[in-house]
Amino acid sequence: MKEYIEERTIEVAQYIIDKKATVRVAAKKFGISKSTVHKDVTERLSKINPALFYEIKKVLDENKAERHIRGGEATREKYLRCKML
Repeated sequence: MKEYIEERTIEVAQYIIDKKATVRVAAKKFGISKSTVHKDVTERLSKINPALFYEIKKVLDENKAERHIRGGEATREKYLRCKML
């Protein structure tokens, strides 16, 4: 694997852990696609740094468990904005 990919993978993973960020937020921050972030932190990271992989797994599982709440809030805000217009 190329060195810059390994560096990016570790940097993205550390960002997600520190900020408890979602894959979408991390992708926007680093200017890469959500698919790339996901591949970095789920596939590549396990080979590069297994300890960091287990930390990121906890954050990703937490985000997955909460995504229905975030989606509901976004929908609620959307309809509240529509009522105001």
